[in-house]
Amino acid sequence: MPTVLRVKGYRFFFFSNEGHEPIHIHVEKAESYAKFWLDPIRIAIDFGFNSKELREINSIIEEHQELLIEKWDEYFAK
Repeated sequence: MPTVLRVKGYRFFFFSNEGHEPIHIHVEKAESYAKFWLDPIRIAIDFGFNSKELREINSIIEEHQELLIEKWDEYFAK
């Protein structure tokens, strides 16, 4: 479960067995969890984040989208 980024208490990661799925990132903070597709950026799953947090997460993903995609490609190109 590689962690790719930590920002404002959010942990951005992916599961090592998900290379067959479209590119995405998982996000967790405390007891909340979400999954976002990365191209285009959109929410796939949300458990516990409020709308303000989801907007903040979306902004963080937009800011770091290139890095997140790069890390996905590096990991799953093995």
